[in-house]
Amino acid sequence: MHVTLVHVRIKPGCETAFIAACRENHLASTQEPGNRRFDILQDAQDPCRFILYEAYASEADAAAHKQTAHYFAWRDAVAEMMAEPRQGVRYVGLYPA
Repeated sequence: MHVTLVHVRIKPGCETAFIAACRENHLASTQEPGNRRFDILQDAQDPCRFILYEAYASEADAAAHKQTAHYFAWRDAVAEMMAEPRQGVRYVGLYPA
């Protein structure tokens, strides 16, 4: 399984709009072939920090996600909300298999 944890820090005051944009991306992403999980996590101590947990069956499935209309819509919607560039950290998912 191909997993990416995307670390995001947004500008204060953007939380509601960011969460709404992520919800739309989440709903569409979970319908993609090969998607296993697409979780949006908000830091309990800092409401401007998030992790997007993206799990796909393969690297090709993960790459295909980056070519979808809903990904482009999310990327464009949240661009001005970013306090710093988002950082994707890749993992190999071991369990569940």
